[in-house]
Amino acid sequence: MNREEKAQLLSELQDMFNNSEAVVVSHYKGLTVQAVSELRNKIRSVGAEFKVTKNRITRLALKGTKFEGLADLFAGPTAVAFANDPVAVSKICVEFGKTNENFIVLGGATGTVVLSLSEVNTYASLPTMDELRAKLIGLLQAPASQVARVLAAYSEKEAA
Repeated sequence: MNREEKAQLLSELQDMFNNSEAVVVSHYKGLTVQAVSELRNKIRSVGAEFKVTKNRITRLALKGTKFEGLADLFAGPTAVAFANDPVAVSKICVEFGKTNENFIVLGGATGTVVLSLSEVNTYASLPTMDELRAKLIGLLQAPASQVARVLAAYSEKEAA
């Protein structure tokens, strides 16, 4: 990788860190190309991005960003998932790690808060925004459908 490519990668990573609300850092040593592609597709499906990074350039890119506290996690074969929904990306990474022993979640961050592995696992156990929206819609529709059922029963009673 020449100087220009490194400068471009540094700029790209800085943009990704600045435009993300959450980051999950992991080791991927021993994963097949097919497994990494599968993980990338799952992460993309929730509007996030997964990138295998060069540690030295990534540590440089972290400087001056809200994720600066993650620099210690970048040693070994490291990959980063960038997202705006910390729950969805944590859930995908943790579940993928359970089925692939070569994928190890190290930690992450949301905002300026650095998350340990146990905190990432806690985020993964929370419902995603889509699940919360579905529950909310269900709660809002339940009273309306009950009122409709009562009115229908009353009108049937009157007709009889």
